[in-house]
Amino acid sequence: MKRFSLSSFALGIALALGLAAPGHAQQAGSIASYVVSIGGINVSNIDIRLGLEGSGYQLDVVADVTGLAQVVAQGSGAVNSGGTITSTGLQSNRFYLETRTADERFALQTAYAGGNASVGDVTPALVENADRVPVNASHRSGVNDPLAAFILRGQALDRSLCNRTLRIYTGIERFDMPLSYVETTTATSTRTAYQGPVVLCAMRYVPISGHFETSEITAYLRDSNRMLVWYMPLRDSGFFIPYRVLMGSSFGDISMVLVGLQ
Repeated sequence: MKRFSLSSFALGIALALGLAAPGHAQQAGSIASYVVSIGGINVSNIDIRLGLEGSGYQLDVVADVTGLAQVVAQGSGAVNSGGTITSTGLQSNRFYLETRTADERFALQTAYAGGNASVGDVTPALVENADRVPVNASHRSGVNDPLAAFILRGQALDRSLCNRTLRIYTGIERFDMPLSYVETTTATSTRTAYQGPVVLCAMRYVPISGHFETSEITAYLRDSNRMLVWYMPLRDSGFFIPYRVLMGSSFGDISMVLVGLQ
């Protein structure tokens, strides 16, 4: 059985998540490029395209394994999310994720209406497991997909950006990600695609359903106090995107850093 979890989301953001193939940004669209590393070793390149039109949005992502990670695994992934623009960010209407390795394909599709999600359509189908916490209808109410949830909208780059809880349903798992303000600082590295003010938010992982009760990864993430996201302004659009994401793991820090912006 494919155990898709927040850990899968974090790494892939290393191995799976993605927006659209690299290209030139169109009007009302932006492409953000990230490098993902584990323990200081680059493992994936990610390109994310955000397109805005009227009251709607389209997010497309492509990720590829790179560097030394190709020695132990080869794979790619694509994700897309579409829906409506709200006062606080994006609200998904549809979410699709696909990952491929040399010998396996995994696909997940979920629909959302007014923040209420359908049961995810998963290929290959999930196998019943008594250790998996059941997802009931109430868990699928007032939720967002795991991509759109991290694109924020606000009045200013300040602590208010962190004053929220991301209520996420992947189509398999339901979890909350409460954010809390840490500090406002300045990004200065010339190796990244942005130098300027950023807001640092701490994140927590609160599993609700769809996870495995005896999963060591779930327990590790639930107890972790080292999950951080730095937000930067997407020019003058009123949107704020991750400049950097950092998550501690038993393999070393998982880091995603912005290296290109069109």
